[in-house]
Amino acid sequence: MIKFKPNANHPKRGSSIKVEPIRDIKSIKAIKKLLKGSPRDLCLFSFGINTAYRAGEILSLTVGQVEHLGAGDRLEIKQSKSGKYRAITINKTVDKALSDWLIVHPDKRSNAPLFISQRTRKALSVSTLSTTVKNWCGEIGLKGNYGSHSMRKTWGYHQRVKNKQPIPLLMVAFGHTSQAQTLEYLCIQDDEIRDLYDMEL
Repeated sequence: MIKFKPNANHPKRGSSIKVEPIRDIKSIKAIKKLLKGSPRDLCLFSFGINTAYRAGEILSLTVGQVEHLGAGDRLEIKQSKSGKYRAITINKTVDKALSDWLIVHPDKRSNAPLFISQRTRKALSVSTLSTTVKNWCGEIGLKGNYGSHSMRKTWGYHQRVKNKQPIPLLMVAFGHTSQAQTLEYLCIQDDEIRDLYDMEL
């Protein structure tokens, strides 16, 4: 009988591996290039990194909820944890990706899942999406731990690091209870604390 070595990255019982945001714009562009031939996956990735919605919330969307939307329109999704609705504004990137996907979507009914499994014709599961995101990142040579949460974290990471959005604002967007939680979630807490010591008095 073959004995397999334990996976060093496998979480201990009761714990989990923290996934990372995609920090590099070049990597984001590389994934988009990789997905160019798959309108569904490109739409899913574009949607995921341009909103702060959880994977399960995105995968709950139906064709009817988005088919009438264009750039500048608002979309409200009920948040899975709080039960409250949160609105986002569709940007041009998401609008283009949605349009391209809806043209070839195999089920035009309004109650059909937006992100449909090609095999089962049902909505994709979060676990399938997590594996898919890992594969995308692996395909372009990214090292680290990635999963479905990486898309949401990528949005927040770039809002903070590139756009300098304040943590209290991001805290509300994510539905977090503290600023420290948001900093840790985005994997930038250590970086921001280290930056405090760059100033010389």
